[in-house]
Amino acid sequence: MYLMFQAFTAAAKLDGMMKMWFSFIGMGLMIVSAVLIYFARSKTKGWIRVILTIVSVIILIYGCGFELVALT
Repeated sequence: MYLMFQAFTAAAKLDGMMKMWFSFIGMGLMIVSAVLIYFARSKTKGWIRVILTIVSVIILIYGCGFELVALT
């Protein structure tokens, strides 16, 4: 989270190509999160489902953070 905050504060210094890569990373993390939550909800039960859901939410938050950096 600290690295994401550093990236957010330094976003004004990024050129267009770096913002593009941040956007790709954010989209990739959101896709991974969606696939992981789909797998957790459809194929698992019990505490494994809870752990996978928590990991998916954390990945989604990081993906949204990268997208916010790309938008600035």
